[in-house]
Amino acid sequence: MSIVIALLELLLIIILSYISYNECIEIVKLKRSKGSMSSLYGKTMEKFAPFMKKYRHDPKKFRFIGSPIDGVQFDDDKITFVEFKTSSSKLSSAQKRIKDIIKKKNVYFEEFRME
Repeated sequence: MSIVIALLELLLIIILSYISYNECIEIVKLKRSKGSMSSLYGKTMEKFAPFMKKYRHDPKKFRFIGSPIDGVQFDDDKITFVEFKTSSSKLSSAQKRIKDIIKKKNVYFEEFRME
């Protein structure tokens, strides 16, 4: 009788392990899907952000770049590099580097003539 109980316990452990493994796989898939949807949401919203009420510049003077920053705002008296973020997203290392370059005023205008 104790062998039967031991086999049933072993079978139960195997079944629970299999269920737990499959649940873990589903959780990983859901997290990836959520991350992918979050990224897609961010990429969609950054195209509309200049037209939101909270955006403090003239959206007609915004030029979308996409990468490594979202765009450039050309106001009458200044030029602003703009990166739109949703939720708790953070600047990438490339975006941080660009921000540092701008803070150091290491930004130039170059005219290139094709003749």
